[in-house]
Amino acid sequence: MLTVARTSFQEIEEEAAGCDIVLPIEQSARWAHYQNTIEGRRLWGPLMVLDGDVPVAMLSLIEYRTHGYRYLRSMHGPVWTVLPNPALERSVVGSLASFVRHEDPGIVFLRLDTWSSAGALPVLSTVPYDWTVVIDVTGGDEAILSRMKRRGRRDVRKALRECPASVADETGPAMSDFSEYYDVMLETGERDGFKPAPLKDYLDMIEALGPEHCRVFAARIDGRVVAWSIVTVNDTCAVRYYAAMRDSAMRLHVTDRLLYAECCMLGGQGVTDYDLMGIGSDFAPSLKGLNEFKTKFTEETTPVAPARDVPIHRGFYAGLKTLQSIRHQFASAQRKD
Repeated sequence: MLTVARTSFQEIEEEAAGCDIVLPIEQSARWAHYQNTIEGRRLWGPLMVLDGDVPVAMLSLIEYRTHGYRYLRSMHGPVWTVLPNPALERSVVGSLASFVRHEDPGIVFLRLDTWSSAGALPVLSTVPYDWTVVIDVTGGDEAILSRMKRRGRRDVRKALRECPASVADETGPAMSDFSEYYDVMLETGERDGFKPAPLKDYLDMIEALGPEHCRVFAARIDGRVVAWSIVTVNDTCAVRYYAAMRDSAMRLHVTDRLLYAECCMLGGQGVTDYDLMGIGSDFAPSLKGLNEFKTKFTEETTPVAPARDVPIHRGFYAGLKTLQSIRHQFASAQRKD
């Protein structure tokens, strides 16, 4: 019989170490500290799911307050200590839902990353993905290059020959003044059709996670920032969380130059795996535009468990789905007009 118990990040870290698991940064105490600095979010609690006395899964849940209701999110959680099958996953999800319903009846739904549908539903918002690209950054610069697809090696070598940009770890300068970097993000958002978060959100992330867990890499041409990325680091795993580039740099192979430099610098700092954070598939067709760039840096793609919603208050959740449908219909009608 499965049981759910509150635990501590220390216990989660010890269990992960005993199972030779590198925890995603979103399942760490440092990430919980960062989330606590964001208005409308707070740590709800790290949990352990046990089969008798044996842990089978663990996760950190962050509470989100939005539009008058509350839900819990576990990014890249649960973290499994055993290989989950659909039956076990369904049992774990059900046990978590029952525990949350008992502990905090005001929670409307859970958002978990699950391999199977496991009684869960497609998410109300955001774009989850079920495949990503993870680059092996061990062995030095030439080894990193050798493991890329042929077109990846070709593009990187071309960038090393022709790109005028210099690349450096600029975490310190970015923490002192993020305005120059943010201006690049504004230009990126205008080009790609999205509204960036406020400047303070990016700076808060860098400061809350700290240089040990968050880096800013930037490419400059004639002293001007033309591209940058924010990279999270936890133990031996890094994730490219945000990236931006000026229009003027698009034909100068800057992104290839920047990403390869990131791989080399991270590998030199003890990172083994660099996750580019999501590509498109039949599950996430809207992300397919990312595939051409990201997949050239490795011969293999990596499956991941996508986010899904687990309703706690089914009636309330059904109402949210209806409201979402109405909004989509209204937005579609406006576009046609």
